Amino acid sequence: MYLKEFHFPDRDQEFTFFLNQKMTCYTDFYPFQVLSSAGLAELAFEPVTILCGGNGCGKTTALNVIAEALGARRDSPYNRSSFFADYVKLCQAVRGEDEWRECRIITSDDVFDYMLDLRCINQGIDTEREKRFEQYLELKYSRFQLRSLDDYEHLKANNLAKRKTMSRFTQESLMDNAVERSNGESAYMYFTEKIRENGLYILDEPENSLSPRRQQELVSFIEDSARFFGCQFIISTHSPFVLALRGARIYDLDDNPPRVKPWTALAHVQEYYRFFKEHETELAREEGRLRDRE
Repeated sequence: MYLKEFHFPDRDQEFTFFLNQKMTCYTDFYPFQVLSSAGLAELAFEPVTILCGGNGCGKTTALNVIAEALGARRDSPYNRSSFFADYVKLCQAVRGEDEWRECRIITSDDVFDYMLDLRCINQGIDTEREKRFEQYLELKYSRFQLRSLDDYEHLKANNLAKRKTMSRFTQESLMDNAVERSNGESAYMYFTEKIRENGLYILDEPENSLSPRRQQELVSFIEDSARFFGCQFIISTHSPFVLALRGARIYDLDDNPPRVKPWTALAHVQEYYRFFKEHETELAREEGRLRDRE
């Protein structure tokens, strides 16, 4: 337990702050009045703590405030205002006795930027592959003679082209193409690369870009990281797969003030349940067909 509690300013503290300010042209006081309006005054943490609620409930704001107060590392910029630092100063983090090795926030923007970077790398590899095809044909059918040591590397490439097929020549002279991984695989890999032992990790809607199967794999990874590798997680999510994390403390931010609930009692999880119950017959029929094919 690296973080035990976190306290946000209430309406009275915010009001006192505004009284002491010389207000002129400011219209954006974010994140003031966001969490206090939602009744969120404090959070108590477990090894895995989840914030759940609809759009605009303040869960992403809460994560960004916590991350800023703890000095968490991040890869992408986030929504700030002129008053963000002032708001963070009014917050209080109650730390545990242990020290984390790393504190990091991972957002959907981080994962999306990572996938874009991979795509740019892939485009570069594809361009280089075309050049290697041309090089192979030129080397394989050329008549080359070694005239000096300066020609030695060209001689090796020439001999390689004559011994190999075009595909083997290209594979041995070019790095593997990362495009073989899907977006979901790349997104999952981003989490497994960034999350290390003995760290505090703040995850903002990690289910984005992940298929249901990948979400379940990420859930297993988070459970193992918390149980065996000394990690603590604070997560915002809508995903029923992530909400079902074993042992997680779940805050329902749709309630004012937010309350701790089991994941099965959350309103939008019940919406999923009602939807699948309405289509239970069709789903059961399709499940039978799939079993017959197997």
